[in-house]
Amino acid sequence: MSVGTDFHPFDRLCRWVDAWLADGGDEIARCFVQTGTSTPPTRAEHGQYLGQEQMEAMMREAAVVVCHGGPGTIMLASTMGKRPIVVPRRKAAGEHVDDHQHAFTRRIAADGAIILAESEPDFRGYLSGVLHANGGEPLPPRLTSPADAVRRFEELVQELFEPEEAAGSAPDPAPPAFRTKV
Repeated sequence: MSVGTDFHPFDRLCRWVDAWLADGGDEIARCFVQTGTSTPPTRAEHGQYLGQEQMEAMMREAAVVVCHGGPGTIMLASTMGKRPIVVPRRKAAGEHVDDHQHAFTRRIAADGAIILAESEPDFRGYLSGVLHANGGEPLPPRLTSPADAVRRFEELVQELFEPEEAAGSAPDPAPPAFRTKV
């Protein structure tokens, strides 16, 4: 599980993992949590930050990836062939500066690229379902192949940075340093 590297703590997700483990999850799975500034879980192995190679290795070996709604973490999981369970951070809980993770994750969940868990019962059901434990809840269907999901993810991120091009206007062929105002 990864909460990312934002300076805001994501204690809620660490508590959810601890509660899931306490309710029998520890008999099914071994959990490692990259905590960042969050309060570390009491029932899972954890480390504050991981290097890129270590994060890639952990994700590659994981039976399931759980993460916050950060595009970088989601994209890494996707490139590892994983369909992550994603819990977006909430501004009201002091987990981020705004609710952009909610808007972003709802959009890519609509394409089936991720499993979106916005509540603790959803999180528990999906995690158990992925691990085939305790008669877990059925998972949302994957609507695309992993390659299609990665391609669509890249398109959505591109739209965030180049809204005029995504809206259909022709891109300016000149490099930014040579563009002039009209």
